[in-house]
Amino acid sequence: MTVHVVGIGLDGAAGLSSSARQVVEMAALLIGSDRHLSYFPQHSGERWALEDLTEAILEIRRWLATEPQLEPNAETVERGRGSIVLLVAGDPLFHGWGKLLIAQIPADKLTFHPHVSSVQLAFNRLHIPWQDAHFVGSQGRFFEELTAKLKLGVEKIAVLADETRTPATIASLVKALDLPTRYQFWVCENLGSAEETVGCRSLSALLGESFAALSVVVMLRQSPPTEALDLGKLPLLGIPDAAFIGCGDRPGLTVEREVRVLVLAQLALQPEQVVWDVGAGNGSVSIEIARLFPQSEVYAIEQTVSGTSAIELNCGRFGLQNVFSIHGTAPEILHRLRPPHRIFIGGSGGGLTKILGVCALRLLAGGSIVLALDAFEDIATVLSWIGDRVRREPHWSYRIVQVQLSRSVSAGSLTRFDALNPISIVTIDRHLN
Repeated sequence: MTVHVVGIGLDGAAGLSSSARQVVEMAALLIGSDRHLSYFPQHSGERWALEDLTEAILEIRRWLATEPQLEPNAETVERGRGSIVLLVAGDPLFHGWGKLLIAQIPADKLTFHPHVSSVQLAFNRLHIPWQDAHFVGSQGRFFEELTAKLKLGVEKIAVLADETRTPATIASLVKALDLPTRYQFWVCENLGSAEETVGCRSLSALLGESFAALSVVVMLRQSPPTEALDLGKLPLLGIPDAAFIGCGDRPGLTVEREVRVLVLAQLALQPEQVVWDVGAGNGSVSIEIARLFPQSEVYAIEQTVSGTSAIELNCGRFGLQNVFSIHGTAPEILHRLRPPHRIFIGGSGGGLTKILGVCALRLLAGGSIVLALDAFEDIATVLSWIGDRVRREPHWSYRIVQVQLSRSVSAGSLTRFDALNPISIVTIDRHLN
């Protein structure tokens, strides 16, 4: 006896191929949800309403164990006569029950008849290629998976929504993460049925509207915004991450607000200073400093084109004239800049020892170097460098603050903590001789 797993859409039996319809018609046992079973009111075999997949698997096993082993022939194999048919939504091997069925039922007893998936339909309705899209199913670690993809700033995300993981809960998560990457939201409801609707929604609309339980939310990364910022509504210290333009496909170049505030505290800034921001990413630290100290000169050094572009766009949106965007690689580019009172190193590109050497050479007496490090190897490199420096020049000292922070985010009806990347903030002071 064969177990046929037949994918079906909201268009019901009409959407099945002729061979799939024959398999269903000849089934000795037809298992499916009430909606799926309603598509075949004339089916004469035994019908079993699917409420729990585990119970369905036990029922299938019982049938496989107790039914007489009929000698297969061409007709029974082709038409599935006397077989078990399990009706499922879309493609059972794409975010469906296929994986569990393969684990619980012998593979040689299973035959899959996939239907067009709702995700495939969604991208086709939007006329957008989907071979490079990322998918988040409605089961498993839903919020963790979606959070990870949003933080990576992937270009296309398709989310399978349901009664609990609704478009509104997705919007709540996006809002709580406060990311510099912006998305356009398309809600595709009841795909394949007569009630199908596809529409673009804003984040606020997603939070305020209700949608069909069977929907796909397609998130498309947008180009950097062009609208002006309302600077009067922004805090002077601790600018929200979403106020910045991100670094294209490298959102990891952004220093999060909570870490940024701690870095500023360790820098112990004073007015009218020269500040270097080495590995500036999208310039978030440089912009915070420039707004706090408009008479200071801030040099934002970044080696990536996307980062440099983001720095310049952000400076324009914030209306800053005292941030100087420097596209180049440290430490070579550092020799051309004015000697600094303060240095922040947010990225090194693998040349941390050489960068520290040049920074120590150019740093003015009484100045400080602050590093934000997320790798053990970089911490070891810094400790080795400062230990050697102190032995030769005792007027140097250092301290380390280890930062482990989490933000609260909405996870449906619950609230959970989303951890930021642990950071070690190392402050190296050059004392006056």
